[in-house]
Amino acid sequence: MKSNSYSCMKCSGTDSKVEKIRTTGSGLSRFLDLQNKKFAAVSCTNCGFTELYREGSGMAGSIVDLLTG
Repeated sequence: MKSNSYSCMKCSGTDSKVEKIRTTGSGLSRFLDLQNKKFAAVSCTNCGFTELYREGSGMAGSIVDLLTG
């Protein structure tokens, strides 16, 4: 997935790549390995600098993570 309007903070590059990542939180979600935190990772294709942006997380994703481990 490509970003349409991007300017890197480090090198001023204009090309980027956007990927989705999920992580566990703390407490019970960490113990059960529930990946209930969702982020978009925007990486500069020139220098590799990456920024994370938090996205909303739904209950359905947490249920699927619990069932699939």
